[in-house]
Amino acid sequence: MGFVEPGKTDAELVREALAGDREPLGELLRRHWDTAVFLAARVVGSSELARDAAQEASIAAMTDLERLRSPDRFGAWFCGIALNVSRRWLRQLRSEVAGLADQASQLPGPAEAAESAEIAARVRRAVVALPDGQRQAVLLFYLQGLSHREVAEDLCISVGAVKARLHQARAALAPRLAQLTVPEATTVTMTDAAEWIDATVSEIRRSQEEDPWQRKHVMILRERGGERRLPIWIGPAAATELALALETVETPRPFTYKLAASLVQAAGSRIEEVRITRLLDTVFYASAIVSGPAGPREVDARPSDAVNLALAADVPIRVDSRLFQTAAAIDRLEESSSYPVATADMAAETRQRLRDLMEQQATRGGGAT
Repeated sequence: MGFVEPGKTDAELVREALAGDREPLGELLRRHWDTAVFLAARVVGSSELARDAAQEASIAAMTDLERLRSPDRFGAWFCGIALNVSRRWLRQLRSEVAGLADQASQLPGPAEAAESAEIAARVRRAVVALPDGQRQAVLLFYLQGLSHREVAEDLCISVGAVKARLHQARAALAPRLAQLTVPEATTVTMTDAAEWIDATVSEIRRSQEEDPWQRKHVMILRERGGERRLPIWIGPAAATELALALETVETPRPFTYKLAASLVQAAGSRIEEVRITRLLDTVFYASAIVSGPAGPREVDARPSDAVNLALAADVPIRVDSRLFQTAAAIDRLEESSSYPVATADMAAETRQRLRDLMEQQATRGGGAT
């Protein structure tokens, strides 16, 4: 457990993962991550969005691994999920471009996507120009998400050497990427004169198209002690975790946001609150206020991530009062109220999938003995 022998095939790793060892699944995702991101980027035109799509595909792969019919085709299956996520996001993006500018969405508009793609390309060029050792450390640590220890093992150097290379790389990249700072005019927020309203997650709702990748998920925030509501479209993975949190469903292991909250606490810091800060074009923005040894910091976040983190850390959710009055909030409430699948339904579905997975693992374990 916890160690993956080199040279194992995808099929062998899939069987070990289905038997209850989660380390092989991590190796499978790392093995096919770059391909999934590359394919997703060709659909959405943005490396940043492509990584988000691959991350969502990873969660789907982890929860639905038992549905894979051919263990030797994990790579194609995982990349197919990433492509489906990307295509669904692209369809949503196109619908907004077609004149539905008041439809609040988690996706950026076409201009922002193009800008993100250009920034990503310039960052890649800057990274490529680094010395070999620094470049390898940056790619493994920042782009593939490996830990310091894993990077050290991959490069056959010490953890201290990895940290030194990353420090040198950041120092070299800083002047090259300084010009990429976003102009102030494009980052105007509503927080300067904001009236912060305490809010709670009223419910999560989902549409019921036959194709799961066509379904829409909406998070509805309600002002505490009032009637105003704010609907925000979110991804299925974030919606599922919210539904589980709202229904207080116990899971075998901590999910992503609970882990993130625990890591912040373990680092000697504390999440004070999260804020839904502004609506720019069709995109809602949020932040998490984190206090630490260096004082309070405001960390940019997607609303779905911020709210999930708030529930995991049991901290307040606050919304700029003006957001409740936007056309996006008013017009979308009627549509979302017609979605048939509610919070409890989503939580029950996920609970049943978890039970089925645990029963399958127990059966396999019993058969092995």
